[in-house]
Amino acid sequence: MKLHGGPWNLLVNPHHGGRITSLRLDGYELLDQGIGVADRSQENFVAAGACGWDEMVPTVDPARYPGPSAWAGIELPDHGEAWRLPWSLLDETPSSATMECSGVTLPWRLQRRLELNARTVRVEYTYRNSGEHPMYAYWCSHILFRYLTGTVVEGVEGFVPPAAGTSSKLHLPPGSSSSAGLAWRDGPAVEIAWDPNLTPYVGVWACNGDLGGYHQIAIEPATGGSDHPDPAAPPPLLEPGEELGWWLEIRRG
Repeated sequence: MKLHGGPWNLLVNPHHGGRITSLRLDGYELLDQGIGVADRSQENFVAAGACGWDEMVPTVDPARYPGPSAWAGIELPDHGEAWRLPWSLLDETPSSATMECSGVTLPWRLQRRLELNARTVRVEYTYRNSGEHPMYAYWCSHILFRYLTGTVVEGVEGFVPPAAGTSSKLHLPPGSSSSAGLAWRDGPAVEIAWDPNLTPYVGVWACNGDLGGYHQIAIEPATGGSDHPDPAAPPPLLEPGEELGWWLEIRRG
């Protein structure tokens, strides 16, 4: 599926994890295109092919759902399950689309609305507890931007570019930031923005040739901390049928 609005062009595959495979600004590809690995049958996210833009629900790291809960001890898979499940397309225009995905391991439902205009790619999210018991609404953004020689990261205190052949993950103090910038030496600049009251936890993942040769960077707002549902840094706990909404924007720099 193709979307176009102003200077933006976006490609998304709803039926294969809802992955956004390409996002171009004035023709310049912003997303890492990976290293040619694409096997969704793999349980490990990197082994399956780590590229493009996915949503991490209901975890990033493989973990057990915490207790006390009806789901205490359930194994949550690597990088969650939204990236490998089919998404349903609810509506589409030339510059917008709404789609949703429902969980298997846990009874969550995530709706994502994409809208492209002259200055921004705006994404609005709604997470619903479709089960019969309270549940943590864990989500983490996973937009893997290109990380090339000369890429400038702005507005991220403490970020140190990883050495060649290595990778790193930085967690910012909760609620301390509402945006970050990326600028490419041979291309444009963008700002990634979010509401720190809704998604207060932010990680910065950078890979400079590690994991088989990936070159990518992700600014990762999340509803919860610790890269998994963690009572010490908890996402909102939703009652049965309750919903949680938030947004994310990518703006021309």
